[in-house]
Amino acid sequence: MAILPPQSPADQSAAEPPARSARLLLVDDEPGLRKATQAYLEEESFCVETANDGEEGWEKAQQLLPDLVISDVMMPRLDGYGLLARLRQDERLAGTPVVFLTAKGMTADRIAGFVAGVDDYIPKPFDPDELVARVRSVLARQQRLLAEAARFADADVGQLARQITEIRSLLGQGSQGGSGKQSGRGGGEAPQQQFTPREASVLQLVAEGLMNKQIAKQLGTSIRNVEKYVSRLFGKTSTSSRTELVRYALEHHLVD
Repeated sequence: MAILPPQSPADQSAAEPPARSARLLLVDDEPGLRKATQAYLEEESFCVETANDGEEGWEKAQQLLPDLVISDVMMPRLDGYGLLARLRQDERLAGTPVVFLTAKGMTADRIAGFVAGVDDYIPKPFDPDELVARVRSVLARQQRLLAEAARFADADVGQLARQITEIRSLLGQGSQGGSGKQSGRGGGEAPQQQFTPREASVLQLVAEGLMNKQIAKQLGTSIRNVEKYVSRLFGKTSTSSRTELVRYALEHHLVD
């Protein structure tokens, strides 16, 4: 059995989930672990659907549109990385948080997961109380990022344009002096994090000063999907506002 027996109650300071009926998709090829984890999460008032492997998980994700996916890494047919890649490429599922469960505990494996776009990583065996706390934390963080992304729809376009102009000017001044490199926290170095083609398109349009409604119209998608992509960009760049995101993109030469 891969789950450790519950220990003392989880720290009450852990973030509460945005909704007690949050829909979770649990993907794991170990029947015992899958059943026990599902039961524990349901006791914590989550709505849990399960899948035997990545292929079934992908099919159910498209039907369920879960609030969060918990997935094993090593699975037959389609592993966790393959499932994650499909989720990130899908218009409706790209912003879905993903937590990996895996027997692997090496730092290199954790780094690979984060670079691939996973939101959290829990090695087996795990304390179910810790899993619940992490799930709640990831869901709460997702809600905060979505709220910030949605706020862009009401932003002052003129003010944002001025901020972007100032950022470009400051970075342009920092690049002068003969070194050929930009100054600033990014140092001109390319980040490890990878972006999907759609994420890159959204990032470019954000840097051009377009609002969510304008981006949605230009890309032929919904405002809600744009909010999800912006939320993913916040997470991948460790930023929390549109201005910070644009600065990050300019410093790392990710946009024109």
